[in-house]
Amino acid sequence: MNNLISVHGTTAIGKTALAIKLANSFDCDILSCDSRQFFKEMSIGTAVPSEIELSQAKHHFIQNMSVLDKYDVGSFEKDSLELLEKLYKTNDTTILAGGSGLYCDALLYGLDEFPEIDKQVRVDLEKDLKEKGFIFLQEKLKEIDINSYNSIDLQNPHRLIRALEVGVGSDRLFSDFKTKKRKKRSFNIIKIGLEAPREIIYERINKRVDIMIENGLVEEVKKMYDYKHLNALQTVGYKEIFSYIDGDYTLEFAIEDIKKNTRRYAKRQLTWLRKDLEIKWFSIEDDIKEIIDYCISQKK
Repeated sequence: MNNLISVHGTTAIGKTALAIKLANSFDCDILSCDSRQFFKEMSIGTAVPSEIELSQAKHHFIQNMSVLDKYDVGSFEKDSLELLEKLYKTNDTTILAGGSGLYCDALLYGLDEFPEIDKQVRVDLEKDLKEKGFIFLQEKLKEIDINSYNSIDLQNPHRLIRALEVGVGSDRLFSDFKTKKRKKRSFNIIKIGLEAPREIIYERINKRVDIMIENGLVEEVKKMYDYKHLNALQTVGYKEIFSYIDGDYTLEFAIEDIKKNTRRYAKRQLTWLRKDLEIKWFSIEDDIKEIIDYCISQKK
């Protein structure tokens, strides 16, 4: 049977490095489900694998489109399943890694089928976002749907409004749809996770942001200024630098805000991932052989 090894963990934990080691061990390809690394214009701020890392294993869905292209999670589900079908003709194992839980779940289990919502609900929420801001909507989601509050990227207005839209405009919560019957896949799913003490994760996040700034994040964001309204750019690391460019933040404040927002995102990621009892957790200090042996033991 074919196998898909899915690598999980918070941002900056080391999923890319582990995926490459696994790909080399099983002589297979890596599929990225990081929805921000799809875009060729967004490199530094999304921590795209380096040229050296990309040369160490074949990657797919890395900088394969423009922010101007229309692409959604449904398209990813379709494209990734078609790609897997081709890859499994020559190898019974593939690696999945990335930071977008929605895109990962779409490939592993299929998309949720949400109800039709009155368009006025979205209009009202977008008005609230414009007039009352992110925090107001975040607190509203926390009040009506704590599970979605703990699992989605609260800095992404599209995700935030979508979760509220379902919760406000239907008789079910956005998070309720995560419990629906999974679609049957033709491959065996092996889920592994990397973990570390919270202070280590936060230290890695802070260091990564400093490196992004040193590598030219501000210059990268300046080139994207005319497109800052696009959903792809409503992303931690870009929004804060846009505020600096607009004169609302000092550069120092923007950098610290990126670190703070990324730490908050990692905390929510960990809360959500801990609920998934199918994930076999390993410490970042564990020997790679132990992880590989586990994956071998789970293959079918």
